[in-house]
Amino acid sequence: MDRRRMLAGLGGTALCAAPTTSIARTMMEFGHSRIIGISDGNLVLPGSFYFDALPQDALPPLLSKYNLSRDQLTPPCNLTLLRQPDRTVLFDAGAGSAFMPSAGEMLNSLDAEGLTPDDITHVVFTHAHPDHLWGILDDFDDPVFPQAQLMMGQAEWTYWTDPDTVDTIDEARASFAVGAARRLAAVRKQITLFDGGEEILPGIMAHSTPGHTPGHMSFEIREGTDAVMVGGDAIANHHIAFEHPDWPNAADQDPNLGAQTRLRLLDQLVDDELPLLGFHLPHGGLGRVERSDDTYRFVPEDA
Repeated sequence: MDRRRMLAGLGGTALCAAPTTSIARTMMEFGHSRIIGISDGNLVLPGSFYFDALPQDALPPLLSKYNLSRDQLTPPCNLTLLRQPDRTVLFDAGAGSAFMPSAGEMLNSLDAEGLTPDDITHVVFTHAHPDHLWGILDDFDDPVFPQAQLMMGQAEWTYWTDPDTVDTIDEARASFAVGAARRLAAVRKQITLFDGGEEILPGIMAHSTPGHTPGHMSFEIREGTDAVMVGGDAIANHHIAFEHPDWPNAADQDPNLGAQTRLRLLDQLVDDELPLLGFHLPHGGLGRVERSDDTYRFVPEDA
């Protein structure tokens, strides 16, 4: 048994060590493209992370409407897989085994699609937070995708590879900076950098969506008139981010910029009638956005 298969098996065991959500898979097809939302498991986060900084009198109806616990949330982690005749592109690499025991299911999910890491031609990163990046190295610190071209926005790369970042980022995220710098250094020879507004691969346009991190990117996959937006964490949940997109999100490194980006992206998704595949959205993450006055709603594809 090779090391990657062994680690995939261990990942399935580790997932039992913490509360988990149901693992959803979703898919859409157009032209020569098959877009699949696959699971990397889920996060387990204290409710205080989401709710403490928000208007407390507005919380009870939101918690009730979306059946949310005030104490703990378990947002899913949805990776996007693009399968085309000449390439197989994975958007984000998941958390690996070092971040949270409820996450790190990417290898098992690829296996369920009949794929191994060697089948992935490109890995495109929305940003370099642990649940999106740390899966690029295995438990032996070897690259998980040795044959793939790894692609990241220039601003994101510059931020996380800057040795000063660990001293300037807030203390709670210092481990994110250390972990990102180490992993990016290990795969730097595979990295290709790009800027927002570039077509990074045929039919894949990068959209700059900063705020969650300084160089966060979203990606529009398009063939003719058909398209889908891979949103990463620019819209990070299906409740507050839609009901009150102008409220600051504690998960964003720049909460004010994150709110501005979120509003702009929500309006674009509505106006252009673009489906969204969001990293932490329910039902596999794929759905559409509806707008009513200043409020938005996420409608899952299977609804």
